[in-house]
Amino acid sequence: MLMSVQEIKEYLPQRYPFLLVDRVEELELGQSIVAYKNVTVNEPFFEGHFPNQPIMPGVLIIEALAQAAGVLGFKSQEKKPKDGYLYYFVGADDVRLRRPVVPGDQLRLEAKVITNRRGIYKFSARASVGEEVVGTMTIMCAERKVEIDQ
Repeated sequence: MLMSVQEIKEYLPQRYPFLLVDRVEELELGQSIVAYKNVTVNEPFFEGHFPNQPIMPGVLIIEALAQAAGVLGFKSQEKKPKDGYLYYFVGADDVRLRRPVVPGDQLRLEAKVITNRRGIYKFSARASVGEEVVGTMTIMCAERKVEIDQ
């Protein structure tokens, strides 16, 4: 299954400059996702992190993985933010960041469902650039129904 950024925007509430998933290459409903973030020198965070040695902040790698996991959760249940649903990032365990992500890298985002109990999802997540692992972690997200303005 392939999702363009336009379809991704239906399943994630984040927008520029905080939308960190550019496309979805694979999605097995209720199971796993493979998505990508194209890292460009024009990213606003590079202005301050670090101007002469730009690297993507580790917390944004974690956020990108959480967003990919959110697409998997939303799409698996066919729930969307416009219908009053959000996935809140509630934690990350066993976080290991192994390599800097720099302008020009294509960040591969993989998440697999470990458990889903009462709206609390646990995902095994991994980010890589080419064949090189950038980071691994376990991510937790909570599904919540929220009021929406009509």
